[in-house]
Amino acid sequence: MNSSVAEFSSSERMVLYEASHHQWREPFKHDNGYNTGVSLILQPDSGADIMRSEDGLNGMLATSKSSDQEANKPSEKALRRLAQNREAARKSRLRKKAYVQQLESSRLKLTQLEQELERSRQQGVYAGGNTGDSIHGIPGANNAGVVLFEMEYSTWVEDQKRGTDALRTALHARATDLELRILVEGGLKLYDDLFDMKATAAKSDVFHLMSGMWRTTAERFFLWIGGFRPSELLKILTPQLEPLTENQVIAICGLQQSSQQAEDALSQGMEKLQQTLAEALVSAPLGAPNVTDYVGQMATAMDKLEALASFILQADNLRRQTLQRMYRILTVRQAARGLLVLGDYFQRLRALSSLWTARPREPA
Repeated sequence: MNSSVAEFSSSERMVLYEASHHQWREPFKHDNGYNTGVSLILQPDSGADIMRSEDGLNGMLATSKSSDQEANKPSEKALRRLAQNREAARKSRLRKKAYVQQLESSRLKLTQLEQELERSRQQGVYAGGNTGDSIHGIPGANNAGVVLFEMEYSTWVEDQKRGTDALRTALHARATDLELRILVEGGLKLYDDLFDMKATAAKSDVFHLMSGMWRTTAERFFLWIGGFRPSELLKILTPQLEPLTENQVIAICGLQQSSQQAEDALSQGMEKLQQTLAEALVSAPLGAPNVTDYVGQMATAMDKLEALASFILQADNLRRQTLQRMYRILTVRQAARGLLVLGDYFQRLRALSSLWTARPREPA
């Protein structure tokens, strides 16, 4: 029995060793059935079966990996959303950059204006160039708001001159309607800026605006409530815009009539204000007034003057509406010619003022 067990163990080791080399042999043959039993238990699959098993396993792994990749792959909708988010973020960065640059430019411009204002204060005189006759000693010239307005107006005159020259060049070069539209809208925006500047300056010194000391002498000759009369300006522009269609002629005549009516209403309001102001000042006996009555008169007069700024705002609003309605009536090319005529008209008034100031005079 021990001998059989020893033979079985030896045979088992032999068979296992040979199995590692895929060579199966039976060195001992006995009829007792031990080898046959061991052979059935330990005999592995053939090499081809192993390869097929490995191929099947690799195929299952590859299929599983491919399925995982398909599951993890984002959909087209998600990809589009990601692209949109990236584009929105890029535009947001560009807007932020432009906003920061605009703030920096505004800060530099404000610093420059403050420096110019400080130099004007130190010099004790403000030289407004050829745009007006403001000098130190004229009421309002020491007002910081007035000085700032005149500096801005001086810059505005230069911008208007450049815009007028650009319109002249574009019209001579037969620019496209799109190019002319850009120039025309820029010119209208320039007048809007002037009206806004005047509204701010009116809070500082409304009398300075009413007097027209910020304009040249020839411009002051045509002054009406701090600016030009819209109806008179239409009379100057209309002949320069021909040929006009019948509908355009009718619309311009209607605009001129409505502008004239609005001007008359404002002029009557100004006359009424002057009358009530004078009555407030003489409401008590003149000569040796009572202090209490005098204080009451001045307080009433100050209340009346509060309405003066509103007249400038209404007059500028009428001028603004007249320009905008004229722009809607005309074609783009006609509007460009109209702004060119308007710019040349004001430049000639300033040139006339300079010539008048420099004219030779006989000694007194």
